[in-house]
Order: sequence, then C-alpha cells, then structure tokens
Amino acid sequence: MNKGTLYIVATPIGNLEDMTFRAVRILREVDLIAAEDTRHSRKLLTHFGITNSLTSYFDHNKQVKGGLILEKLCQGLSVALVSDAGTPCISDPGFQLVRDAVKMEIPVVPVPGACAAVAALSASGLPTDSYAFEGFLPSRKGKRREKISSLCEEKRVLVFYESPNRLCDTLTDILELLGDRTIVVAREITKLYEEFLRGPVSEVLHGIEGKMVRGEIVLMILPSEKAAAAGTGEIEGLLEKYLCSEGISLKDAVRRVTQESGQSKSRVYEAALQIKNK
Repeated sequence: MNKGTLYIVATPIGNLEDMTFRAVRILREVDLIAAEDTRHSRKLLTHFGITNSLTSYFDHNKQVKGGLILEKLCQGLSVALVSDAGTPCISDPGFQLVRDAVKMEIPVVPVPGACAAVAALSASGLPTDSYAFEGFLPSRKGKRREKISSLCEEKRVLVFYESPNRLCDTLTDILELLGDRTIVVAREITKLYEEFLRGPVSEVLHGIEGKMVRGEIVLMILPSEKAAAAGTGEIEGLLEKYLCSEGISLKDAVRRVTQESGQSKSRVYEAALQIKNK
C-alpha cells in the first residue's frame, strides 16, 4: 500500500487575504487536518468553505496524536498540519511529527505561506543577508537574561518572537546586557494595527513604557559594532590564508570562509574581491 502525504500548510498570521490558493486546495483535498487549536482553525476553514475532518495536534498531546496521525499516513491517507497562524514547525508544534514521518519514509510536502519572522525582517530595514532566528525567549527572567547574554557576540541580526506582556522586561534586559543597540519591534503584522518601532533600545522602551502593548511581537536586534568589526577581521584573515597562503580558487575560498565564519556569502565574496584586487 502506498503511504499518504503529510502536508505542512502555512496559514495567515492575521489577514485572511494572505491564504494561498494552493493552501485552500490542499486543505479541501486531504483526508484529515491536524490543527494546533481546532476551535481557532475551524473559523479559518469555515471562512473558506472547508469541511474536512479535523483533529487536534499540540504540545501536550503530540505523543499520542502523533502516533495516530502516522498510522493514518501509513494507511495511505493524506494529512495536512496547520498551526494557529503562520508556518507550522517554526516555533510551533510539528517538528516531532515531521521527523518521525521522514524516518518512516512518508512523503512530507511544504505548502509555503505567511511566516511572521520573515515578514517582519523584509520590512525592518535591517540587513537580511544573514540572521539568527532564536524563536521565543525564555519566560523566566533568569533564563531569559542567561540566553540574551549568550548572544552578545553574535555577528548576525537576532530575531525573536516575544509576548506583548513581557516586551518591556525583555527590552530592559537587552539594554542592560547588550547595550543600547538598534532594534526593530514589529507588532500585529498584516493586521489592522500593524506597527514597526525602530531605534535604539532605550528610545523604543521609553515609547512603550506605561502603555498597553497588544498583539504578537517580532523583535529584531542589530549586532554590536564591536561584533561586526570582529566579523570583518575574521573574514579577512581567513581569506588571506586561503587565497594568498594556500592559493585556492576564489570560489572555494568564499565557500570555506562562509562556512567557517557564519557570515553571509555576499559579504565574504565582496571582501574576497577586495583582497584579489589589491
């Protein structure tokens, strides 16, 4: 018996017009839809006239429901996985189900669409050729501060999801631990009250203190000038080694340095050209 297909279906993060034609078609055609919150997803499905069978799949029942879903897939049935909003498995339930499906050689097909982190980055005005997505910061203060401190030397733009209730506390921790860096706070993306707050941490924090912050938050942080400078020095040193000392090709040098430094390929290539043209 042929195995069914597991579809990873992205859904809107606020604006229903962001639902793709393909996502609607897949949700109508599958035998079962596994949703993080069936009540939330039923509203979406009703809006698009989708009446397929619906079951829950979330963090606290993923062990049991995951097994049942895999059984159906092995029986040849098709299943679509959706989260409350955006792309499943991106700081949402689903990783374990996909991992197990892959191990069992069940076809897994992404149906792309909205993702809050990527949408926020695209309109942030920050460099987007290299970034580090860290998902949600820990809710407990001690763990949160520990995590933020561990990222102080990160050379890429940092991207987090954050609760509006913790935003002021998180920004205060960032100011104390990372300094007054440039940040962008994206709120209510694609919704009626969409807002982007840009500037130094202190300025953004001052602007929201005492106010009721609502909606889902994407927080983006520029690396420190010191970390960025260190990154430049590391790139140049490695390129000098490979291009000048070892005499390997420009293409191979760029590939190696990109892998070793964690910097973007475009940044490494630009530095390599400058060294070659000296």
